[in-house]
Amino acid sequence: MKKFFLFCLVFGILIAGVSLASSGGGESSQITADIVPALFWIAVVLIAAKVSGLIERFGQPSVLGELIIGVVLGNLYLLGFHFFEPIKINTYFPFLAELGVIILLFQVGLESNISQMKKVGVRALMVATVGVICPFILGTYIVGPYLLPGLSSNAYLFLGAALTATSVGITARVFKDLGKLHTKEAQIVLGAAVIDDVMGLVILAVVSAIATLGAVSFGGVSLIVIKAVGFLLGAIILGQIFAPHLGKLFSKIHTGVGMKFALAISICFVVSFIAGKIGLAPIVGAFAAGLVLDSVHFKYFKKPKVVEELLEVSKDLSHKEKEKLVKIAENHSEKHIEDLIEPLAHFFVPIFFIITGMNVRLETLFDSKILLVALAITLVAVIGKYVSGFVAGRVNKQIVGFGMVPRGEVGLIFASIGSSLGVITKEMFSVIVIMVILTTLITPPILTYFLKKNKD
Repeated sequence: MKKFFLFCLVFGILIAGVSLASSGGGESSQITADIVPALFWIAVVLIAAKVSGLIERFGQPSVLGELIIGVVLGNLYLLGFHFFEPIKINTYFPFLAELGVIILLFQVGLESNISQMKKVGVRALMVATVGVICPFILGTYIVGPYLLPGLSSNAYLFLGAALTATSVGITARVFKDLGKLHTKEAQIVLGAAVIDDVMGLVILAVVSAIATLGAVSFGGVSLIVIKAVGFLLGAIILGQIFAPHLGKLFSKIHTGVGMKFALAISICFVVSFIAGKIGLAPIVGAFAAGLVLDSVHFKYFKKPKVVEELLEVSKDLSHKEKEKLVKIAENHSEKHIEDLIEPLAHFFVPIFFIITGMNVRLETLFDSKILLVALAITLVAVIGKYVSGFVAGRVNKQIVGFGMVPRGEVGLIFASIGSSLGVITKEMFSVIVIMVILTTLITPPILTYFLKKNKD
């Protein structure tokens, strides 16, 4: 009761500051006018994210709580409560949210292992292929024309393309929250999601070209595929070659954790930048950067103080005993790159999921016709990805299948591009939005259930 009262008091103080955050001096510059309220709203979003963590007491991952509280805050205007609306129009939050998902995928890459992913590479490719072809065919040639008759063939192509998307951020966060990133199922899903992004990019480029030009050349498709595959392979190969040398070079300037952190996060941003410049999603670059960075690349940096002290007092021990003690000390001290990135993730990652939730517009559920069509499309969207788990080999196929289900922001991007080209109608756009909402919200609890039920 005391904790609840304290929460109400703190939240009340934050709400009381809304008027101050919304108002600004007439002499302030435009930049200052945007920054000042952003500071307040960042505090509100972070506190809301931590409060949503209460959902963990019910055995659910915190990402589900962040998505739900985002949906609630973003739709309170339907009840005449407009306090949180400035968050949606603040110019800084889209950037903060995008940075959050980049850092999340960088973390996932850091905690993944290239050798483990190689072992599941063929299975990940098969899962991605089935997870793209199945929903695309179902959406474009079967449920699209049947449930939304009378639209152009291009509209059905965009519906199929939107169904192929997979939001790796949602699934990755569930695996991470439950400490399951190192399982074979997680490695297959993460690998398949990266391949899925490449395939999705090709499909999006092709259907966009068909919508605008009426056709697309084989050479154009080939160029997209070469760029995507070449980037991923190049990032992994070059990263493994040059990362150790970069670590050695920068350690000569400074051997502390500050330089280690700056080097790691800079590599993440640079590789993400390159991915964006060649037409890939920056999150693919972030994942690739994390995948190639290993603690061995930073072996030239200063050892944690506790390790130095241990070496000093263990002079009389044998070499084998000393190595064992040092290994234990290193495992319990802050020296891994993921340990250094963690505080940054605590700040940015929840912003991404809450903003994703806030952008969900529940009024689209009020039209019964659209809702029924959307529910049918959502069922097809789930089935289209779920069946991909059947080609995953000797693993828990349900985990793999449901891990590929959430569409998240990726599906919304596909729908937005189709809308901007004037190809898809408002009705179809609403259907896709509802499908994205439902697949995003149902995946964490279902996936959590199967992960807890599954024995490693």
